[in-house]
Amino acid sequence: MQVDSGLMTSVKERLVAAGVEYCFATFVDVHGVPKAKSVPIACFEKMCSGSELFTVGAMEGMGLVGPHEDECGAVPDLNSGVIFPWDNRYAWFSSDMYYHDSPYEACSRVILKRVLEQARQMGFVFNLGVETEFYVLRKEGQRYIPVTQESFKGVCPAYDLFLTTESMSFLEPMAKYMDKLGWGLFSFDQEGGHGQYEFDFAYADALTMADRVVFLRYMAKTLAKSIGAIATFMPKPFSNDFRSAAHFNMSLADIQTGKNLFEPNPDQPGELASRYGLNISDLALHFVAGLLRHAPALTALTCPTFNSYKGLISQGDMPDISWAPILQTYGRNNRSAMLRLPMNRFCIENRAPDMSCNPYLAAAFSLAAGLEGIAQKLDPGVPLSGNLYDIQDSAAVARLPRTLLEALQAFETDSLVPEVLGKDFQQIYLKQKMKEWDKGFYRVCEEEREQMMTFI
Repeated sequence: MQVDSGLMTSVKERLVAAGVEYCFATFVDVHGVPKAKSVPIACFEKMCSGSELFTVGAMEGMGLVGPHEDECGAVPDLNSGVIFPWDNRYAWFSSDMYYHDSPYEACSRVILKRVLEQARQMGFVFNLGVETEFYVLRKEGQRYIPVTQESFKGVCPAYDLFLTTESMSFLEPMAKYMDKLGWGLFSFDQEGGHGQYEFDFAYADALTMADRVVFLRYMAKTLAKSIGAIATFMPKPFSNDFRSAAHFNMSLADIQTGKNLFEPNPDQPGELASRYGLNISDLALHFVAGLLRHAPALTALTCPTFNSYKGLISQGDMPDISWAPILQTYGRNNRSAMLRLPMNRFCIENRAPDMSCNPYLAAAFSLAAGLEGIAQKLDPGVPLSGNLYDIQDSAAVARLPRTLLEALQAFETDSLVPEVLGKDFQQIYLKQKMKEWDKGFYRVCEEEREQMMTFI
């Protein structure tokens, strides 16, 4: 591996000056779970050259190499270094896996970088903002309750000022950590769920944003534990409460000028934009069309767990609508559509992703689908307005997958999947997720047993 010695030296000097004693070469498995080895700062140079080896065949969803083959080495991205804002003895580096001095094709970060290079060849930078939602809970006996000391007695706790201030033991240090990291935090709030919060921060290029989402989950879990709570990224922890989404706000920028290419030219509106009365570029609408074409397969990556599909519902056990998308469509500022074109920014918001997703895989396939739409000049069709929950049973509009099994079936047959992820990784992902489906489907839970034991 070729290492920029000048950059390596400057990064190490910065780490030493900050008091860093240990560094983590970190990557994620197929599920988006971070894995790492730690080295003393004295061994930083060795780590940078890929000294930290992993027997990836022993890990879930990473196994293209068997026990008779060599290990993979984690090569840190020196531009990704993060000093823990709560303990400056430690630094985290997002890493790419290498096998025999070549990028390891089953590494999620490597997959994303491949598609980003495709975009670069087309003259694009893929920018991404993720709206991160999650619950912070305390365990009381067999129950999980909100981290707040006071329970909310109203209809919905969303944006409640008292609950927000009551939760500052978690929210304030989380906000300070994000500020210290320079992420451009601009908002956080009590969300619709009891004990659910959202943090919104500045968009970045997709690789940087995916790195940040992974670290955010680790940071939130670490902070929650320090106050005797847990931060959970389970998509739907409670059947009668809101899911934790991770809305993807996507745009393409010109690689030379940085101009947002989804912004329309007011002097020369695009043909599609004019036809549909939309204030966005035709390039963006082609991107939308690509996302819609591959929506079922994409959902297998953006909503990757058995539990995810308990959140992609119109209402279920909730007292009101879920605000989650259920139809494969798009609309102008329509929060009931899978793809929303916001009024206050020129981007495409995919409202389907949830917080359990591997952000590298979700971003990679989103981009690939959008680029296909651009290359083939696909037409997304007429945008839908109004409350789409009212037409959820219409045969005219396709539904998003209703189960993990449906999503995986689409993932298996979609021709773009092996092009983006590779045939081997496609099979790896299917194997891992089918195991999850089978386990969830065949399990008989206590509630079901109590309900049905004397039913007939």
